[in-house]
Amino acid sequence: MIRVLLADDQQLVRAGFRMILSAEPDIEVVGEAADGVEAVDCARRLRPDLVLMDVRMPRLNGIEATRQLLMLPDPPRVLVVTTFDLDQYVYETLRLGASGFLLKDTPEDQLVAAIRTVITGVSLLNHDVTQRLIDAFAGRAAATRRPPELDVLTPREVEVLRQLAHGRSNAEIARDLYISEATVKTHVAHLLAKLGLTSRTQAVVLAYETRLVTPDR
Repeated sequence: MIRVLLADDQQLVRAGFRMILSAEPDIEVVGEAADGVEAVDCARRLRPDLVLMDVRMPRLNGIEATRQLLMLPDPPRVLVVTTFDLDQYVYETLRLGASGFLLKDTPEDQLVAAIRTVITGVSLLNHDVTQRLIDAFAGRAAATRRPPELDVLTPREVEVLRQLAHGRSNAEIARDLYISEATVKTHVAHLLAKLGLTSRTQAVVLAYETRLVTPDR
């Protein structure tokens, strides 16, 4: 069972999510929180696998709640839900290591699929929207040479990072680079450690910020 905590200041939104998710045989809603403080407290007590996190909440917003959740010894996945994709809050949660984000009007089947996707460790990012977020909040200056923070990576690790940023799964990267999935996992673990990152999402955001990659237009 995938244990999910709902964090949103609107009771009707939480009720809607609960109704959708409770109909799934492999998903259990273990709790609800009306603000970021409650979200962190509930996560510590209930130890969910995933938190559906609203970003605009009273007392403690989704950014700080995400930061605190991801500092826990065994942190849950965080899937951000928002009304607007071009949102500073969304951008900051991605930088912190949230597994991805969805709009609140996402169809029910896509919401369920998203939860099942991120629980496996795969980032859920719309590449074009992610690029627009970065353009809006991190500046548009393109790198003229290889960014210094990437100098610690081997050429193969850089290529794996590019593939991650384009949304490729481990299996797809393995196929494209003619290596095993186990080797891909090793490369991902090494590049995260070298860059001081804790999640694939943070690696994807870094790749966009440094202009190592840009999405197809």
